[in-house]
Amino acid sequence: MYKLFLCSCLLLCLCLSGFSLTAQNTYIHCGNLIDVESGKINEKMTIVVEGDIIQSVEKGFSKVPDTATLIDLSEMTVMPGLFDMHVHLESETSKDNYMDDFIKNEADIAFESTVYAKKTLLAGFTTVRDLGGSGVNTSLRDAIRKGYVEGPRIFSAGKSIATTGGHADPTNGYKADLMGDPGADEGVINGVEEARKAVRQRYKNGADVIKITATGGVLSVAKSGQNPQFFEDEIRAIVETANDYGMLTAAHAHGDEGMQRAVRAGIKTIEHGTLMSDETMELMKQYDTYYVPTITAGKTVAELAEIPNYYPELVVPKAKEIGPKIQSTFARAYKKGVKIAFGTDAGVYKHGENGREFAYMVEVGMPPMEAIQSATITPARLLKVDDQLGSIKGGKIADIIAVHDNPIENIKTMEDVKFVMKEGKVYKNNL
Repeated sequence: MYKLFLCSCLLLCLCLSGFSLTAQNTYIHCGNLIDVESGKINEKMTIVVEGDIIQSVEKGFSKVPDTATLIDLSEMTVMPGLFDMHVHLESETSKDNYMDDFIKNEADIAFESTVYAKKTLLAGFTTVRDLGGSGVNTSLRDAIRKGYVEGPRIFSAGKSIATTGGHADPTNGYKADLMGDPGADEGVINGVEEARKAVRQRYKNGADVIKITATGGVLSVAKSGQNPQFFEDEIRAIVETANDYGMLTAAHAHGDEGMQRAVRAGIKTIEHGTLMSDETMELMKQYDTYYVPTITAGKTVAELAEIPNYYPELVVPKAKEIGPKIQSTFARAYKKGVKIAFGTDAGVYKHGENGREFAYMVEVGMPPMEAIQSATITPARLLKVDDQLGSIKGGKIADIIAVHDNPIENIKTMEDVKFVMKEGKVYKNNL
């Protein structure tokens, strides 16, 4: 009782002396502030942040109280933290990647993933969707959330779901006595019942989203990079089960038939979409399916395939054929009116270079403002977190970045983010 009395007295004295127990406010003076909801840029604005929340957005450079901190971005263009809807934070491209399954322990992968996560955050990407790894990606999400590791907010798919021998079957390319027969626990299914079990296992493992490999892939050690690899009833079972658990679904897809099966079955996002036909684009509009292009990855694999022995022999022709086509497919899909969500497939190229995607999108016809919206408010709405993220408004989480130039005039400035704040904490301030 005596201790409680002393504590009460101390609190009273602090309050009477004018000491505030609330978090100190931060005032951010913005030279340009991008309003991604309206698509307009407002000059000379002030963002007031308290703790991890944006309190208000004010016109002009507001006077900063003595008790507050000023961050001067008056020569910068400010916008919400960016989303990348397709990354792989557990790994990064190298000539040795195909040996990693045999020489790296889970702990090795985990420690490396923390480096890739920090690079991603410092590039301005405060939220990502990690679409497949060993499951370390889910633990990484939790470590970042608890403050043990610096990195973006992660929506994790855990391990992707494949069919036997399909892209994301973890034993593709192994010698016969090592192949075994991986099942739903390992993310390999055959038939409707196993499809449902695999989704439930992902949920049990803590995944946020479900990712399937609807067609062959470029970098898997398998013959086809485009054949359909699920029957439609299998995909439908996955989608229905994921919907029951409130999980968004994504489908890796290069070939057109596999894409159409995925769209008709209710998959929400198509990743890569390389050989997408006009018919599939119309189908995506009909089913309200989003396209996540990953142009940077396509260009990178085509370039790396020219380096002798960088990829296995079976991979090289697929990389040369499929990689260069994604940008032109994106251009057609955008002109057709397919909804676009920004994604890069980081890990297929070097982490931290995610911003390259913006210039590739603008290069073939997407206006810079729409490219920025595709990486902010659009994915926030897709992930159903737009009440907290995706734009700079009072009441939202303080994820804020800044670049030196106006990206509407120079989109490549998005490749050199100077300031990064996530949840009210400054992680980068290179002004």
